[in-house]
Amino acid sequence: MLTYVVLAQFTDQGIRAVKNSPQRADQAAELARSFGCEMKQIYWTTGEYDIVTIVEAADEPSFMSFGCALGSVGNVRTQTLRAFTKDEFAAIVGKLP
Repeated sequence: MLTYVVLAQFTDQGIRAVKNSPQRADQAAELARSFGCEMKQIYWTTGEYDIVTIVEAADEPSFMSFGCALGSVGNVRTQTLRAFTKDEFAAIVGKLP
């Protein structure tokens, strides 16, 4: 499974209905499952980003489809970081000369 850290900011639409954000998170988790992804964690945060989620996906196309579907709802704008476990990173740097 591939792991992604998704940083989200509420859009104007999303912040107007911020009280519904916990329910929307459940809907987003279900949407993720429909694309073969799993939202492992979700945090509401202070600072530049309003929400941070950890998402696992079988492959990049599945994650990309989920991201496009989530964005098309219009409540958040996202930035995505591909995350690597210690073992995955060790394998990557193990290939260095």
